[in-house]
This record gives sequence, structure tokens and C-alpha cells, in this order.
Amino acid sequence: MSFLVISGRSGSGKTSALHLLEDEGFTCIDNIPVTLLPSLIEHINQQEKERFAIGIDARNLDKDLGTLSGILKSSQIPRENYKVIYLDTHTNVLIKRFSETRRRHPLSDENTGLNEALEKERDILAPIVGFADIIIDTSALNLHEMRSTMRQLIVGPQSKSMSIMFSSFGFKYGAPTDADFIFDVRSLPNPHWEPGLRLKTGLDVEVADYLSSQNSVEEMINDITGFVAKWIPSFENNNRSYLTVAIGCTGGMHRSVYISERLYQNLKETYKDVQVRHRQLQNNNLKNG
Repeated sequence: MSFLVISGRSGSGKTSALHLLEDEGFTCIDNIPVTLLPSLIEHINQQEKERFAIGIDARNLDKDLGTLSGILKSSQIPRENYKVIYLDTHTNVLIKRFSETRRRHPLSDENTGLNEALEKERDILAPIVGFADIIIDTSALNLHEMRSTMRQLIVGPQSKSMSIMFSSFGFKYGAPTDADFIFDVRSLPNPHWEPGLRLKTGLDVEVADYLSSQNSVEEMINDITGFVAKWIPSFENNNRSYLTVAIGCTGGMHRSVYISERLYQNLKETYKDVQVRHRQLQNNNLKNG
């Protein structure tokens, strides 16, 4: 049996996550009170279906969410068969999403504004964050990217090999909250200050030629490759299904992109499921598309 608990802040993508899981063959139940979970698990254990997912949000009572971990641990579902996934999003992004959709936050009312509701919700969900198996930051993801990330990290590849994601980003836009490791490459030579390279990216051959000629860049790539390769077995032995390695430079356009691509190339022949994603490049494409 595969049993998933999907939680997170309102507007972070829980509904989309459950829709994706339904498409993947999961039986999904949204917004279930935690107090009913023991009876549901008992019922599920009697069913022939193998994959279930439930959505739990802040509309539960605070004290009920605090019992979720104990309920799962005392259930008849083996620990390796269930996961708790928490979707997080920066508060300013959530405010923008609610403003654009004109939806009302489930915890807001005539006496509680949106900002206050978001902060209250974060406090209510804190017990789930503490024992979540997977935390996904959806702040910079559009719907397609979020579904792709969910499919990779939650549903997983057909093989049982661990999924490895290299993700470039710009520190000026905020560091990702869902990375296992973050490497800061801002100390390396910056193509931004080179004539003719500023408007290009780490995917362009001119930038790649410039960076590959720098000894410090090659040393950084070799050091990160060795570090990640050394610790991958430990993550696999701990039954982890994914590893996210974030590479950050100032703007997320040159150094972090090039180095993420090189790391991807270095490890893709050894490991079956290696991916690369460029947060700032994708955001720019969305703005210009």
C-alpha cells in the first residue's frame, strides 16, 4: 500500500497535487478531519486498492493536527508505505495569488484579514512541518512545473533509484526552502561584468567558454560533484526517494545555471534519474512568453 498525506498552506497547490495523484491512480480524499483518520485507515486496510492520498489543512482544530504523527505511527500502515508531503509558499506570493483569484482564505472573516489569516495558518500547520517527509516550495513554480515536480518527487520514476534534482537560482530572489543542500557560487568570476555576456545565460556557449576557462569554477564543480556523489548512498540507505541540490549565484542567470548543467552532466551517467531545473530562467520565460 502507498498512503500519502498532502498538507500545506492555502494557495500552495494542495488541490492540484491531489488532482495529479488522482491522474496517477490514487484514491484521493480532501479536507478530512484528523479525528476521522483512524477509522479511515482501518477501512483502507480492508480495501483492495493499493494507493490512497488524503488532504489535510488548517481547517482542522489545532490540537487535532498535533495528533497526526501519533495516529500514523500507531496505524497498521508500515512506515515505509506512507509519506507526509507539505507544500509551502512564501507569504508575499500567497497574497498575490489570493489577490489575483479573488478567493477568500479559509481562515479569514470580517475580523481577520488575509495577512493575519496566513500567519495563523502557518502556526496551525507547524506540527505537520516538523515531521513532513517531503517539503516542496511552490513559490516559483507555475502549474505545469509544480505538477512535474510533484510527479518526480512524490509519484517517482518507475525504477526504485533515487531522483536527484540540480536547481539553479538567484539569491537576490530568495533561497529555496525545499533544498537538501545549497551551494553558494557567488565567489566565482561573474560573466555579468564581461562585455557581451551580460544578456546571455549559463546555457549559452559564450558564457560556458568563459566559465570553463576559470580554474576556480572547475575546482568548485569538482568539489560539489565529489561531495554529492559521496553522500548519495547515505540518502539512499535512509530510504530517501529524492535529493535536491540548489546552486545559487546573484541573479540565477549565469554561474549557477552553468554549474548546475555541469553537475547534471557529471552524474547522469552514474544515476538513472538526474534532473536539472533553472528557476530564474523559467521565471523569465514565463514573463516574456
